[in-house]
Amino acid sequence: MRTDRRLPRVLHVLLHMKDMDGPATSAQIGRMLNTDAAFVRRTMAGLRERGWVSSTRGQGGGWRLTASLEDISLLELYEALGSPTLFAVGRSEDDPHCLLEQAANAALDEALRSAEATFRASLTGVTVADLAADYEVRLKVTGRRPWAPPEDPEDAED
Repeated sequence: MRTDRRLPRVLHVLLHMKDMDGPATSAQIGRMLNTDAAFVRRTMAGLRERGWVSSTRGQGGGWRLTASLEDISLLELYEALGSPTLFAVGRSEDDPHCLLEQAANAALDEALRSAEATFRASLTGVTVADLAADYEVRLKVTGRRPWAPPEDPEDAED
């Protein structure tokens, strides 16, 4: 099963957009995320519907952040992306009339509901601005650019 990485990727884009002076084209964002512009447009459309970003076409156009990062919770962002499935684990549908299968599915359903509720609750109180603040702390601690990999200690000069 494929892993849905849209949430962290969109968070990455929003954090970059916070500091951009002008619009970012779908192609620029696609290069940032190592994906194609069509994927960017499809993904950003849900954010545009929420009023968090806007887009303009043509020369000088692109995507702009239109909402404050304090106004975007991670839960709202997750929902704007269609609330992707959290787990690869799923129900058995081999014999829906089998009482044992029904019991197993009932137990699994309850565990998955509980896990999803915990996941959603943990996203509720976190905003994209909180991530921006975390980034600022990490930048001060490491002293390196956001896109630079950590130095390999073996490559450091004495």
